[in-house]
Amino acid sequence: MSPGLIDVHAHLLPDFYVRQATAAGHAHPDGMGDWPEWSVEAHLDLMDRNGIETAMLSMSSPGVHFGDDKAARLLARRVNEYTAELPRSHPGRFGTFASLPLPDVDGALEEIGFAFDELDADGVALLTHTQGVYLGDQHLDPVFSELDRRRAVVFLHPTSPVCWERSALGRPRPMVEYIFDTARTVTDLVVAGVLTRHPNLRVIVPHCGGAVPVLADRINEFMRLFLPTQEQLTPDAVQQLQGLYYDMAGTAFPRQVPALLNLVDPDRVLFGSDYCWTPPSLADAHIASMDTAGPPVEGATWRSLTTVNARRLFPELGPAR
Repeated sequence: MSPGLIDVHAHLLPDFYVRQATAAGHAHPDGMGDWPEWSVEAHLDLMDRNGIETAMLSMSSPGVHFGDDKAARLLARRVNEYTAELPRSHPGRFGTFASLPLPDVDGALEEIGFAFDELDADGVALLTHTQGVYLGDQHLDPVFSELDRRRAVVFLHPTSPVCWERSALGRPRPMVEYIFDTARTVTDLVVAGVLTRHPNLRVIVPHCGGAVPVLADRINEFMRLFLPTQEQLTPDAVQQLQGLYYDMAGTAFPRQVPALLNLVDPDRVLFGSDYCWTPPSLADAHIASMDTAGPPVEGATWRSLTTVNARRLFPELGPAR
């Protein structure tokens, strides 16, 4: 029997969150037509029919910070407490990535402590930027220092870039803008030295790395050209990128996964469904395309490979059942 998949890119959407985000001006989040439907029961149904054993739940864009630090702290806490109840009521089926009220650093540090020490979070979810503060910003270094101290898993998720009003050309931002905002913030992490200063971070990049695999050599070359010699980073950009994890959420086949495997070894690839923001029929189709794709390595399937990789990253999930 094939091992049950570990879905590292899965989203929840409780009603109270949708109401608060809508009231804050996100009636059509990131240019999408509406909020998708989500319930625990529907999520479990999708998991069961696709052989997903455990889904690591996170909040997607637009996150929890809508402009007010105090409100963001309260919403992050409510989201995290709600999410933490799901593994308790459905043992083995769900894990959790906590939301943080960035760019409020003090609030984020408080929530990291609460999420890991009181709620047993499996990691944190960070948007590519919040209120225009991208992840390489020095302002966030205390957050990454604390996550590094805890050897935390950090799941990245894109959001609309700061320039979306002009760059998106009126189209839904997840189509193209998400892909490039992922590349933008990962490049920022590399060039700013966040990953070299905090080597214990275990970072998951979504959507096969977005545009990162095809830009890796270009990023590396520009760093060599423009960083002062005394600031040259070791390991270099390509080596840093090869040390990250990448999920297969979205249109992984037939083109994105081959590009990703030109950058990283197969042991860095994880499964992701992107449900509930990916509709159930499309999530089913994406998983079917994975099951019919050629094997990643001899003697393995995409299911077995990604599950082994995820269990190495999350040993607390225990052996496959």
